[in-house]
Amino acid sequence: MSVAFLFPGQGSQSVSMGQDLYDQDELYRNTIEEASNALGYNLWDIIVENTDDKLNQTQFTQPALLATSIALYRCYLSKGGERPTVLSGHSLGEYSALVASGALSFVDGLKLVSARGQFMQSAVPVGEGAMAAVLGLSLDDIRAVCSTSEGLVEAANINAPGQIVIAGSKSAVVNILPLMKDAGAKRVIELPVSVPSHCELMKPAAKELALMLEGVNLSEPEIDVVHNVTAAPSGSVDDIKKLLIEQLYSPVRWVDCVEKLKDYGVDSLVECGPGKVLSGLVKRIDRSLSCSSLNSVGSMSELVN
Repeated sequence: MSVAFLFPGQGSQSVSMGQDLYDQDELYRNTIEEASNALGYNLWDIIVENTDDKLNQTQFTQPALLATSIALYRCYLSKGGERPTVLSGHSLGEYSALVASGALSFVDGLKLVSARGQFMQSAVPVGEGAMAAVLGLSLDDIRAVCSTSEGLVEAANINAPGQIVIAGSKSAVVNILPLMKDAGAKRVIELPVSVPSHCELMKPAAKELALMLEGVNLSEPEIDVVHNVTAAPSGSVDDIKKLLIEQLYSPVRWVDCVEKLKDYGVDSLVECGPGKVLSGLVKRIDRSLSCSSLNSVGSMSELVN
């Protein structure tokens, strides 16, 4: 049997995520505590209390998701779970995948994504950017409609056939949505996000991230990671850094990433992290693929036994 692990991105977080494992598993608790020590604040308090809605502020969301995903991954392996053949992650989840692959240390990963969140938020002031899901249109149709906009709006997340997210300036996104409906979109949904990820507006954040990455030690991954930008693995440390920089302002090619995983001959996929967003996308991409969720004591027992 061969298994691929997938790591979720922003939008999968929820208050008290991982509570049952935190209560019952020492390794899980230790991993969250290690994250708190690295970050300089009590991460578990943010996850459980969510004071001032901090869990949904990107500079806290990102490390919270990475820490939760890696805590789950460590517990899975410690209980005798099968080592994955290949890894991938959606946007922020790519950092979790790189930590799981051995290419990036857990502490460096946490510090990187915390700073990444701050860089992203400072690149576009709150209220000046937007993202929206467009359902029922092809990528070519969406790009054709976007090309008519006077403002910046681009395809940002190619999540599944007929499920694509656009991003750009607030006015451009709002103005383009009726045109998407006119072009045949079944639904258009503006998303509750504070930054327009994976579009040209993130280039200032990418410059900041590039400077930070210069001081981060990466290794060649022990397990292949399929990257969002290329939908392919990279064994070169320099290439991985380049892809992380480009990822901030490039589309997430999630459909292509899932298709690439099939080339590894995997029998099953596991979404390692809170929620079931990626499991739902996998079903829309290829119904022949089986995707399980690893996010609780019960799911851990099912996957390991």
